Amino acid sequence: FWTNLAPITCGGGELQSGALSKAIDNKFGSLAKFQEIFNAKTAAVQGSGWGWLVYCPQDKGIKIMTMPNQDPVGSLGVVPLLGIDVWEHAYYLKYENRRPEYLQEIWKVVNWKNVEQRYAEATK
Repeated sequence: FWTNLAPITCGGGELQSGALSKAIDNKFGSLAKFQEIFNAKTAAVQGSGWGWLVYCPQDKGIKIMTMPNQDPVGSLGVVPLLGIDVWEHAYYLKYENRRPEYLQEIWKVVNWKNVEQRYAEATK
């Protein structure tokens, strides 16, 4: 999880053109649309859990998944690329119970270089 995050000063929030960017555009239409869908699905997690961007080897494509609590998404035969924690401890001090606001802001610190590396490894 922690490698999926980076300060803005270290490239957080910047998705460069490349294979992952193309896969997101092909699947969701745009990065903004992907984030909108991801945020909606992840905000809907009841209680604690995670939102995931995963690579599915069976489908040879990316998809969004959510998992309750600490249940591991990798046990479902997919490769985790990006995980966003929606346990209250991840956002409560700054956002209190405003999970959707937290999800809007988290994209500013997503370490897309790390996500791209994971995608490249998964699609080898």
